[in-house]
Amino acid sequence: MLARIAHELFWLGRNVSRAEHTARLIDGVFQADVQAYHEDPSGVTLSWDAVLAIMGSTAVAHARSSRDETVALLSTDDTNVNSVVASVARAREGARTVRDVISAEMWEAINGFQLGLGEAAIGVTGYAGPYSFVSYVKTRSALFWGVAARTMLRDEAYAFLDAGGRFEGADMVLRMLRVALPAPEESTDHQGFSLRDGQALALLQAVGGLQAYRRASASAPSAAAVASFLLFTQSYPDSVTASIAAVRDALLLADASPRSSDPVLRLSRLLADLGFRAGTAAVGSGLLDVCETIGSELALVDGDISDRYFGGVAPAERLMTA
Repeated sequence: MLARIAHELFWLGRNVSRAEHTARLIDGVFQADVQAYHEDPSGVTLSWDAVLAIMGSTAVAHARSSRDETVALLSTDDTNVNSVVASVARAREGARTVRDVISAEMWEAINGFQLGLGEAAIGVTGYAGPYSFVSYVKTRSALFWGVAARTMLRDEAYAFLDAGGRFEGADMVLRMLRVALPAPEESTDHQGFSLRDGQALALLQAVGGLQAYRRASASAPSAAAVASFLLFTQSYPDSVTASIAAVRDALLLADASPRSSDPVLRLSRLLADLGFRAGTAAVGSGLLDVCETIGSELALVDGDISDRYFGGVAPAERLMTA
C-alpha cells in the first residue's frame, strides 16, 4: 500500500474517533454538571476548566470556562482544531482522498455525517443543552465504524483505519484519566471519599463505560477503581490496554515483517508492562505513574508508525497538547 494512502486511512480513523470521544466527554460532563452536588466531594463533578485541560486547551481556560462557551468551543467552533466539527471535516476530507480504497457505504456515512452536523448543532448551547448534538455524533460515528466492519476487506487498508481509531481512543481515555486521577497530596474526607471520586465517575459516564464497570466490578466507582478499570480491563474495548492491544494487532496484520517493526515491538513491550502493572499498581501516585509511562510510550509509537509506514513523513501535527 502507498504510504500516502496508509497515512490518510490512519488519520481518518483518528479523526472519527476524536470526534466521538470529544462528544462523549461533552455529554458526560454536561450530565455531571446537571446532577452535581458541588459541596459533596463524592458527587459527580467535573469542572469545565478540567475539560479544557483534557483537550489541551488550557491556554483559553481562564477566558472561556463557562459551560456554554466550553461546549461551543469543543463542539461547533470550526476555528478550534480540537472541536467535533473540525475533526469531522478533516475525516471527511481524508475519506474523499481514499474513496477508491474505502467502500461506497463508508463514504456515504462520513459525507452524511458532516452534512448533518449543521442541523444537529442548532441549539447546542441552549436550554436543552448539547444532548441532540452529541447523540447525533455518537450515532453517526457508530454507523461509520459499523459499515467499515461489515464492508471492508480485512487487509492492510482496514488495519490502518482501525489502528488509527484505536490509537486515538487510547490517547483520549488516557488524557481523561490524567486529569481525573487524584494527585498524591490529595486527601480523603472522613468518609473515605477522594476529592476526585466524582470526577472519575463523570469520566466513566463520558466514555460510556458505566454499565460495563458495574458488571465487571463489585467495588464502588472510586477514582482508583475507575482508573484501574479504564487502564487495565482487557474485556472492556475502550480501555487503554484493550485499545493498545488492538493497535498492535492491526499493525501485525498490516506489516509484512512485524518481527522487525519498531512500533509493533514497542507496543508489545508496553502491553507486557501493563500486564505486570495491572496487579501491582498502587492507588493514586502509582496509577499516575502508569499514565505518564503510557503517554510517553504512545508519543514514541506515533513517531515509529510515521517512520515505518508513512514514508518517513513527519507525524501530523498533534492537535491536542499533553
